Amino acid sequence: MASRTLSVVNGLVFDGVSDAPVEAAVHIVDGRIAAVGDPVPADQVVDANGGTVLPGLIDAHCHAYGIELDLLSIEARPLSYVALRAARRLSATLSRGFTTVRDPAGGDAGLARAIAEGLVRSPRYLWTGPALSQTGGHGDARPADSEVCGCAAHVCEVVDGVDALRRAVRERFRRGAHAIKVLASGGVMSPTDPIRPPQYSAEELRAVTDEAVRRGSYVAAHAYSPESIRHAVANGVRSIEHGNLLDVETAEVMAAAGAFLVPTLATYDAMSRRGPELGLAAVSQRKNDEVLEAGRKAVEVARAAGVRVGFGTDLMGALEDEQLQGLRAQIEVDGPLDALRSATSVNADLLGRSDLGRVQEGCAGDLLVVPGNAFDDPAVLWAGSRTVIQGGVVV
Repeated sequence: MASRTLSVVNGLVFDGVSDAPVEAAVHIVDGRIAAVGDPVPADQVVDANGGTVLPGLIDAHCHAYGIELDLLSIEARPLSYVALRAARRLSATLSRGFTTVRDPAGGDAGLARAIAEGLVRSPRYLWTGPALSQTGGHGDARPADSEVCGCAAHVCEVVDGVDALRRAVRERFRRGAHAIKVLASGGVMSPTDPIRPPQYSAEELRAVTDEAVRRGSYVAAHAYSPESIRHAVANGVRSIEHGNLLDVETAEVMAAAGAFLVPTLATYDAMSRRGPELGLAAVSQRKNDEVLEAGRKAVEVARAAGVRVGFGTDLMGALEDEQLQGLRAQIEVDGPLDALRSATSVNADLLGRSDLGRVQEGCAGDLLVVPGNAFDDPAVLWAGSRTVIQGGVVV
């Protein structure tokens, strides 16, 4: 069969790494970037018209199965229904320019197969399966006065004890999980746990990280407070999700261990503005207020300590349409260069995928083209038209 070629011309190319974009054309052959430089004849030509050509964006904290704000409601739905809703969420995510996502609390082999077979229009989908939670932890959605069995496991699974956790981790990898997610502190949406105390014992966390490392993978942990972050990192966790209450000492511990921070500013910003209209419980609204401003400061603290900072959104239910606003929120703290690196090459390194998040020869032909100079006018990243290319195909 003849090679399939596509070129993007007349654009300012940001390669995901460098300090500034450069004028260049990008040539893609059979889904891979073959050249960056002078224009090359191609079967299809996309004219960027002076706009910015970026690597396809990566959302490292995207919940396809997060179809509602209420975790217990999600677990009460048939998985077939959740997966169909997830397919629509993933399609919308791709249209926004996110060509790869990591789902750190959900996904399964069935959804992954449907995506691979082209039944679902989706970003590249890296899933962990249900996040692991201790009884009464962040992933235990039961109210304190509920006698309901917390046995469903679409988004979170309640698993206690070293042996049970080892078995759960092995099962996830058997089914094709990219990594493992644990819930290592309290959270905004959970009804019975305070935010700060660490969750899971050291022995339990070590069992999870030991299994993941031996599999050639890693563990991501939901953790807000310094004490929970230190507890997670000391026991082998590589990716800290949220980290809103991060302090200087803890950031230095993260940097020394080579751990990443994946802030999720989008969700707190969105819940602060839209929580009441969506019926967010008063206890969750108070928790959200506690971590909102702290999350912005945490990014600054992490960068000052040399922690590698990624990008995630963590949007549930109707808040999914705030995904691009996550770029705005992180750019307000970081500036466009560091924020775009976070959403491209840094996230790719976190995922262990050097072929993603970069406009370089040999990398996946995933691109986002936006009008104008995104570094001079970052608003073009979250407002207005865009062209999304995945694997050398305009989607």
